[in-house]
Amino acid sequence: MSWIDIGSVEDIPLRGARILKTPEGCVAVFRTEEQEVFAASNTCPHKGGPLSEGIVHGRSVTCPLHNWVFSLETGEAQGADEGRIATYPVRLEGGRILIDGESLRTRSAA
Repeated sequence: MSWIDIGSVEDIPLRGARILKTPEGCVAVFRTEEQEVFAASNTCPHKGGPLSEGIVHGRSVTCPLHNWVFSLETGEAQGADEGRIATYPVRLEGGRILIDGESLRTRSAA
């Protein structure tokens, strides 16, 4: 893995998200109440809703358009919904968020 520093964990509000723009599309970087950080596709597969504007609860995010819920760990839709969002490896190091650059380069366009 090739880790890229994308900013401070403090740049992302608790239970919120920020957008990371890549050549292939936007990735949402989420911060949970437990100070965990996850990165996933910003686009809901149902109707294209912007997941970065959704509600972060536990290790999940709810799409703001039609309330589909996705695991930030696995990308799987939860409950009766079917679908999946791409997820990307991230880690925290000294208060900085690092994302795997290789996974961003190999992702399909959003």
